[in-house]
Amino acid sequence: MQKPNANREKIIELLEHAGGVTEESVREVHRQTGIAEADIWGTGLFYTLLREPGKRIRLCDGLTCQMFGADSLATELAAAGKSVERVSCLGQCDLAPASLDEDMELVTYAKHQTAISPPNDLAMNLAGDVDLNYSALAKVREMNPEDVIAVLEASGLQGRGGAGFPAHFKWTSVRQQAETERYVICNADEAEPGTFKDRELILRQSHKMLEGLAIAAFVIESNQIYIYIRGEYTNEYRAIERALEESKDALKDFEFTIVKGHGAYICGEETALLESLEGKRGMPRLKPPYPTESGFRGKPSLIHNVETIACVPAIIHRGGEWFRKLGKTEAGSKLYCISGHVVAPGVYELPLGVSLDELADAAGGYVGNPIAFSPGGASSGFLPISERALPLDYKHLADAGSMLGSAGVVVINDTVDMAKAAAWQLEFFERESCGQCAPCRIGTQYIRRQVDQFIQLGDPVSLELTGDVGWEMEEGSICGLGMVAAKPLESARKHFPDAFKTRD
Repeated sequence: MQKPNANREKIIELLEHAGGVTEESVREVHRQTGIAEADIWGTGLFYTLLREPGKRIRLCDGLTCQMFGADSLATELAAAGKSVERVSCLGQCDLAPASLDEDMELVTYAKHQTAISPPNDLAMNLAGDVDLNYSALAKVREMNPEDVIAVLEASGLQGRGGAGFPAHFKWTSVRQQAETERYVICNADEAEPGTFKDRELILRQSHKMLEGLAIAAFVIESNQIYIYIRGEYTNEYRAIERALEESKDALKDFEFTIVKGHGAYICGEETALLESLEGKRGMPRLKPPYPTESGFRGKPSLIHNVETIACVPAIIHRGGEWFRKLGKTEAGSKLYCISGHVVAPGVYELPLGVSLDELADAAGGYVGNPIAFSPGGASSGFLPISERALPLDYKHLADAGSMLGSAGVVVINDTVDMAKAAAWQLEFFERESCGQCAPCRIGTQYIRRQVDQFIQLGDPVSLELTGDVGWEMEEGSICGLGMVAAKPLESARKHFPDAFKTRD
């Protein structure tokens, strides 16, 4: 039983300041918060950046980093006497292989820099000048809130974090709640392998994000704004701090709080993020109720991804129809990440619905003989290169049995064993399962183990039951992680059956 005056929300922050979970730090956090020590242990050990105190190099194990030599790099670092921890993903797929040094600063071994679209007239314009005027916020202050939502509805803006849910529905739902204590929350916990668009947006155009958040807060009648940013994004955290300092006069009516994540992919799921904000293990909640009804601290909460909210200022300035017409098959422009076997990996803002060929052309073309691509991060599985003309949008990819997700595109050429590519993605999901529901907790372990056994022994009998287990995970898991965790194997077996035949 938690004491009435206990302060659970401080647990994770205090553990971070103490250097992680130890007997001493747990006792001290208990003293400061009033939360039971067993509860603090359980919370702290959930997060990879807290559970093992001490400094070490963190080396990315994501699909692209594996393709570009993460294993060899790990061997070299260990031979040099370095302490190395292999981690799921660092959000630096365009700079593979990537790592963080002992002080959580980015280290990359790529010979190129991140590429982005040249200056343009689209919604986010990463390479454009930084605008400190906050004129869209000033315009909204003179508008009726319902008229602002009508502009948003006319724009067709969908959530850019993966779900593709119409943005105006969320704004309307929060405004309709009787409860007047409300929150705006920015989900900057970008951790899907292949995805790094929000990273570049924060680094280059933080003010678009901040202005969009302020507009949202004004419309839903709140002044409380939280930004939950992944713990591995050290430079990005600093960029937000600088932007807040630069815009303190324009944003003086709003209270911004930046909260660091601590190494849990599942906290990108909006209700798991809320649990983490409240000082708990980041385990997804059952829905309903939805966050727009009962979110942070049980109050109505508007949660948006970085890219989604950063579109709002341009929509306010130039109108909903302008934004809608930017798209090719669906509304708006879109930040596409592309990594893997292309000439210039990076983030490209293009009309929503471009093909893989069009995206690859923007990135300088393919490297080698491409055979496959992952269109929307690990959750989207794999498609054969024969689908290169398919529109990269929400509907067409869903119809093809995949998803746009976070638009984290990874191109794979014929130097890669597709069975190993599937295994790398499966290992990610096994590591990142929160363990709350049995289908996901057990299923991710089982499927990964069976694929590893197949790669080692070369006998397809190892995979006989993986389809049944994948179905059970999709049907029985609480959140999207378990529902899609078998997708890499299912899609690879479907499109690349030769990779799963008997091996010598």
